[in-house]
Amino acid sequence: MAETDPIALALRALAFVLADTNRAERLLALTGLGARELRARAAEPALLAAVLAFLESHEPDLLAAADALDVPPAALVAARATLEHS
Repeated sequence: MAETDPIALALRALAFVLADTNRAERLLALTGLGARELRARAAEPALLAAVLAFLESHEPDLLAAADALDVPPAALVAARATLEHS
């Protein structure tokens, strides 16, 4: 399934990250966010771009997310770029 809406794709990527405890803990540690703040800001383009950048920073995570979300890795990269300019 090709996802074209960058916000929807990033939200799906966030769900992917949070489904894995180790990955979720790494995201929270790297961003300095707590779970409550993450929930409160989940719809913000800047936060969603940061989630996608987090996946991009570790290629195995990017590839796993792309596979799980049934999109090419380039779609996640493009969504991040779009969200960064929102």
